[in-house]
Formats: sequence, C-alpha cells, structure tokens
Amino acid sequence: MNIYQSIKMAVKSIIGNKVRSFLTMLGIIIGVSSVIILVSVGQGTTSTITDQLEGLGTDLLTVSIMGRGATTSLTYEEVQSLNDIEGVKAVSPVVSGSATVKKGTTNDSYSIEGISPSYEDVQDFHVQDGRYILDIDNEYRMKVALIGTEVASDFFGADNPVGETIQLNGSSFKIVGLLESKGSGITGSNDDKILIPITTAERFLQSRGIRSITVQADSTEVVEDTQTRLEAWLDEKFLQAENAYSIFSAQEMMDTLGSITGMLSAALGGIAGISLLVGGIGIMNIMLVSVSERTREIGVRKAIGAKKRDILMQFMVESTALSGLGGLIGIGIGYGTCALITHYTSLTASVGTFIVVFSFAFSLFIGIVFGMIPANKAAKLRPIYALRTD
Repeated sequence: MNIYQSIKMAVKSIIGNKVRSFLTMLGIIIGVSSVIILVSVGQGTTSTITDQLEGLGTDLLTVSIMGRGATTSLTYEEVQSLNDIEGVKAVSPVVSGSATVKKGTTNDSYSIEGISPSYEDVQDFHVQDGRYILDIDNEYRMKVALIGTEVASDFFGADNPVGETIQLNGSSFKIVGLLESKGSGITGSNDDKILIPITTAERFLQSRGIRSITVQADSTEVVEDTQTRLEAWLDEKFLQAENAYSIFSAQEMMDTLGSITGMLSAALGGIAGISLLVGGIGIMNIMLVSVSERTREIGVRKAIGAKKRDILMQFMVESTALSGLGGLIGIGIGYGTCALITHYTSLTASVGTFIVVFSFAFSLFIGIVFGMIPANKAAKLRPIYALRTD
C-alpha cells in the first residue's frame, strides 16, 4: 500500500468521526496558539520597550545628583567642566519643575525644564520654527521659552506662537521657538513641556544647583569607559560619599531587559508547550481507542495481504494528520488573536516566523511520537486474533 492510500484512509477515518477528531486536535490547537500568542506578546512588549530605551540614546548617560552634607548639587560651571573628561562629547544639564501657564483667559499647569543649548543635540529635540536657547540667554538669564506642540495648540490653536508672550507663574516669557512634535517616550509626553534657559530656571523655580545631567559619549563603544571616568570625577567631588549620585545607562538597561525578557519568553513558551504535550497524550489515547475499535478491520486487512508496515503507516499518517491539522488551526487562531491584541489593547504582539515554524514542527513531532505506540500496537496484531474479535 502506498502513501497515497494511507492518507486517503486516514482522511476518511477523520471525517467519519468529526467530533472525536476535533476533540483530539483540541489540545494541539490550544497548545500551538498559546505558544504563538504568549511568545509573540513577550517579543512585542520587549521590542516596544527596547525602542523606547533606544529613543533615550544608547550613547547617553543620565546622572542624578542626590548629594550629601553641604553639597547636594553641582553648579552650572561644574557641569560644564564635565566636557573636559575623555570620551564625553556633550553635556546637557536640566533643572525641572512645573508652573501655571496663562495666556488671556486660558491657563493650565505644565512641566518646565531649564536647559542649555547642548540640549538640542544631546536629546535630539529640535525646533520646527523660531530659534533655540542660546548661550547669551543663559548668560543674562533671559526670560525666553520654547514650547511644545501640545502647549502651542492649547494656547494658540493653529496660529504660530513664535514672538508671542505667555505668563509663567505671573512672569512674562517671550516664545522664541516652537519645538517639533516628538510624541510620548518612556518618560512621558515630550509635547506638553516648556523649555527655558537653565540659569533663568534656577531662579524662577527656586532650585539652587543642578541635580540632573545627561552626558553624551563620543560613541556607544566608549560608554562604559566614559561612565568609569565620570564616576571617578563624581567620587572626588562628593568625597566618595555613599549614594551621593546615580548613573543610568540605557545600554545597560537594554542588556538587562534582553536577558530578562529572553528568560520570560522561554518560560511562557515552555508553559504553553505543556499544552502540546497534553494534546499529544490525547492523540495517543484516542488512537489506542481507535485501534481497539478497528481490531477486526486490521485483521481482515492483514488476512488479505496487508503487511506490518502498511498498518503502521496507516495509523502513523492518521495521528500525524490530526496533529498537523490541529497545528494549522492553532496557527490561524494565534495570528488572529495577536492581531486583536495589537488592535484593541495597549500591548504589541509581534509574530515571528521562527516561533510559527517551531510550534507547527513541534506539533507534527508530537503527533509522530505519540502516534507511534498505538500504530505499533495495531501493526503487531496477529490476524487470527484480530479476526476472532467482535
């Protein structure tokens, strides 16, 4: 008997017992779809977080100053001296706070950041109209401001805000630039902030000294060495006081995240894979029942010349067909569910070709392995015994 006849008989048997065949495949369907969904959600979430971290810049180091004793911050001049450290390309200090913004009868509260001119290149945050903060603005503590697109929309609608004046906590600031729209990042929205000169911000926000600094390294490759030199400088400044500062590296976070999410994806895939094993056991169980029910049929076939390998092939093809069909249905459900998750929730499900191929191949493997026992049992039946069975 050739493979075509075996497939034909397997299909006939599956169609002849539709409900039982579907219930047999159910474990495989759930297993394959679960593997695809869980791993895809894990990979999609990892990709989203990684993109946000990359948006912070893998060549950037964020320094937060807590300080100890009398020294709890750095001066603007001290921060600028960090440019002399080997490996440092640029330094962008920031003083943060909030203020009530008013224009006419409209008022609301927005975040305020005091910045230096280097902020534009270090944070890759440019203006779409007007000019940026200049050194002279910091030198003379000018009351000028850059506003985000959301702030501009709230107070000026579709009009160009450059050249207009707004009130920040009652003080008049001239808008000299409209920032480009940058959307939301890992730290929140970038379009609802107002940027002013850092020296002006220290006095305006009553925040003496600088506690937040972004350091840009010459390249991603020298970030680690630059961080070491930066730590040495800060240790000397704060007399090696414990917890006087912290340095955040986006690259370190990405490496840690990759390791954690890799293990998490493997764990989720393993948990879902258990469903495939359960499905395989279900196939074996049903096939054993099928062998018992068709004992007389097997005896008749052997009596008229069917060989052991013919019987073996028939039942192996049937179990493989059940697992393969279940795998295909599971892939369809997995793709559909991932699309729904991405469309209707904040999660992102990224379906990879590898996980689809792997889950389908594993489902076929399960069908072959767990179909082998009942197939062997059927193939080893003695014709005389099988024919005497009712």
